[in-house]
This record gives sequence, structure tokens and C-alpha cells, in this order.
Amino acid sequence: MARRHHGIPEINAASMADIAFMLLIFFLVTTTMSVDKGITRKLPPPVPPNAQTPKVKERNVLSVLVNKDNQVAIQGELTDLNTLTERVKEFIQNPNDDPNLSEHEFISDLLDREMKKPKPDQNKIKIYKEILDQMGNMPKSKGVVSLQTDRATKYEMYIHVQDAIVKAFNELRDQLARQVYGKPFKDLKEDQQKLIREIYPISLSEAEPRRVTTK
Repeated sequence: MARRHHGIPEINAASMADIAFMLLIFFLVTTTMSVDKGITRKLPPPVPPNAQTPKVKERNVLSVLVNKDNQVAIQGELTDLNTLTERVKEFIQNPNDDPNLSEHEFISDLLDREMKKPKPDQNKIKIYKEILDQMGNMPKSKGVVSLQTDRATKYEMYIHVQDAIVKAFNELRDQLARQVYGKPFKDLKEDQQKLIREIYPISLSEAEPRRVTTK
């Protein structure tokens, strides 16, 4: 004879699996998942096989090396990341026309050269004319920062060095934006930002990792 349990209601466990499944779906839909993001950089297009490498004067190349011990050197001399940013800014601006720093071309000269081409780039011509109208005859650096890392360089250090270099260009853009428009670069309209980027493009060349020796 079966015993009766008085006062204790029976629990219907038949639908527990369905409830658990619904809760799982709820949390999957409502929970924000953390997703790792990569570096938001636009890679240059592939170089055509028959393309000739343009010749660059030695003074227009700032050599940045990172060795296997994650030490950073500018033109062979050890330095730190803060100094790297300032050196890149000085190299690109060359305010005192130092013969050891990058050369400049004025926008008016770039405009004349573009207009004399058999097939001139009309978009470039428009940008150059807008710069002349809004900023005057601005100088544009011929400088390029060349970044070379060792095969044993830590990826984290590589990113720090790259960020320090890009920071220099961003600070130059912000400085010019405040000078011309009285606003930080991020607050400018897209067409104004385009003009600033033309004056200060991120001129960074990165080579394949190899054995790097620094002093």
C-alpha cells in the first residue's frame, strides 16, 4: 500500500528542461559578448610586379629599429617611446630647416606639377586648391618613417612602437587643426579633416622582420 505524504506538494519536473532552455536563450540574446578587435589600419594596395621602387633621399628617411630585447633605436641610437614620438614630429615638421631632417614641398609646387601631368588627378588638384584657399601655401614633408623589427621582437612592443609613431602624426594634425580652424582635429568636418590629412599623411614604411642590431 502506497504511503501518502501529507502537506508536501509534488513538484512537476517535466517542464524544468524547457524552462532551463528558455533561460539559456534569454541570456544569449540579451548578453553583450566581448569580442577582441584587431588594429584598424588600412593596408596599402599590393605593389605591381613591374613597379619601380621610388628613390628616397637619406635625409628623408627616419630609421626606427626594435631589436630582439625590445629596445628601440632611432638612427641607431637607443631611445624610449615618448622620445620617439617627439623625434618623429621634429623630423616631419623640420621647423628650422635642418639639413639632417626631412625636406618639404609647398602645396603650390605640388599643384603645378599635378596640373602639368598628361592625366592630372582632378581630386588632388581640388584638394590642393582648397588647402591654398583655407590654409595658405603650406609645406608638406617628404619624410618617411621606416620601421624595422627583429624576428624576436615581442608583438606587444611592436604595437607600442607603431602607436608612438602614429601618435606623432595625430598630434601634428591636431596642432594644425587648432591653428587653422580653432578646433581639435576630431571636431572638424570630414572635408576639413581631408585637407589636414593631405598635409600630414601617416608616412610609415614597415619592412619584414629580420635580425636587428642596435647600439
